[in-house]
Amino acid sequence: IRILYVLFEAEMCVCDIAQLLNMTSTAVSHQLRMLKQVRLVKTRRDGKVRYYSLADEHIQKMFQVAFEHIMED
Repeated sequence: IRILYVLFEAEMCVCDIAQLLNMTSTAVSHQLRMLKQVRLVKTRRDGKVRYYSLADEHIQKMFQVAFEHIMED
């Protein structure tokens, strides 16, 4: 969920996500691989760097609704 939250804000590479969330790059890569398999995130390659973002606007909307629901309490 924390990775999805970060990607809700902006497209990022593994190293930026890891630094922001105080996680190892290995752990972030593992989680991103699983999120990609279930089609919650997508990748864009720029040279040797892979950038991750939410898969599409439906994922963004679902995440926004869930976040708003959590904040209501």
